[in-house]
Amino acid sequence: MDDSAGGSGEGTAGLTYAGAGATREGRFPPGFGRLRVRTRLGAGPEVFEAAADAVLTWRMHRGMGVEITADRPRADPGVRVVVGLGAGRLRLRAPCRVVWSEHGERRAGFGYGTLPGHPECGEEAFVVTRAEDGAVWLEVRAFSRPELWWARAAGPLVPLFQRLYAWWCGVTLRRLVRPYRRRRGLP
Repeated sequence: MDDSAGGSGEGTAGLTYAGAGATREGRFPPGFGRLRVRTRLGAGPEVFEAAADAVLTWRMHRGMGVEITADRPRADPGVRVVVGLGAGRLRLRAPCRVVWSEHGERRAGFGYGTLPGHPECGEEAFVVTRAEDGAVWLEVRAFSRPELWWARAAGPLVPLFQRLYAWWCGVTLRRLVRPYRRRRGLP
């Protein structure tokens, strides 16, 4: 089954950058910092489906301790989502809009783009794939540049934080699919 949708129409309304949907195929427009982090999650169709569901229903993000406020329970094109990082008065709120999503037999995920008020300008994607050998991977890919003054002032700390965030996505998703890994005799 493939319920994919492209990066046009309601999914691109109000974005702070051009080229919506570029993360779908891993293309990165010029003038942006780039990020790719891959994490092996396990193997087999059960692991793939569990990982796909966790990504597409915001469970991976919530499992990371991230506050997610979304229009809908699933990452579909056009869904507005506010990602909250931190605690209390120090909580950073980052508004985004899902620009594409898909769920096929070997690939599932979504990409969201920044809306006004986000500290960065760009797009981030969370893609689960099942390779020919059965291995299941999460790839976090993004292109971005600082948008707000304090994000520019943070300089090289922002890409470091983004890399750590992507790594934590993989760690969290691996934990969430652990019961399905055990069924296959994997640690």
